[in-house]
Amino acid sequence: MYNSNAAFIKEQDFAMEDKLILIVDDKFSATRLIAEYLESKGFQTISAPNGIQALTEARINHPDLILLDIMMPHMDGYEFIRTFRKENSAPIILLTAKVEETDKVMGLSIGADDYVTKPFSMAELAARIEAVLRRVDQPVTDIQMLQFGALKIYPEQFLVFIQDKEIKLTPMEFKLLLTLASHPGRVFTREQLLSETMEDSFEALEKTITVHIRNLRVKIEPDPACPIFVQTVFGVGYKLNNGLKA
Repeated sequence: MYNSNAAFIKEQDFAMEDKLILIVDDKFSATRLIAEYLESKGFQTISAPNGIQALTEARINHPDLILLDIMMPHMDGYEFIRTFRKENSAPIILLTAKVEETDKVMGLSIGADDYVTKPFSMAELAARIEAVLRRVDQPVTDIQMLQFGALKIYPEQFLVFIQDKEIKLTPMEFKLLLTLASHPGRVFTREQLLSETMEDSFEALEKTITVHIRNLRVKIEPDPACPIFVQTVFGVGYKLNNGLKA
């Protein structure tokens, strides 16, 4: 299921020190193999065999990223995400044996940031982790605040407010919003947004962007069905409405 004899993938120059990864999988042999490989790459790891124990570990240890299997006893990956996202925005990568695109989209739609499909190589998994962590940690702009009507974005603090109420976004949702807000009025295709926000992701689907945009609208739009901030340019992509710029 997990192939450690993968083709060579160029090492990233991203610092792994002190990054804590929570591995959630009910198969001990898989968890141990992943943990040993990631620790050899400079990560710290902790593990849990199901979603219930994973919630406890996450609340105590505050991991930088979670690797999450979907099919587990007691609490599966989907239920874990729904619960976890009410209290934490740490990035989540799904580890899924499911091959249907609808299963992957479901995970993204409820708050996962990315996914890898089993069987996967360890080198691919490490590269995917680095890409997600880089998006979270990398300073994206020196602008102190962007405002569009009731929407306020603080890039350096990773904060978003609507009518002075803080809105909790996942790292992927924040990066998408900031990409659009940094170029108000510019139309981005799904492919361009994919390139801007998931630069090193494998198996990236343009539909992934559609799902994250839908999630973002649910959180920031007064009426997600008639968005005023993130607008669709039919047949092309998305833009942030620059008519609201303060």
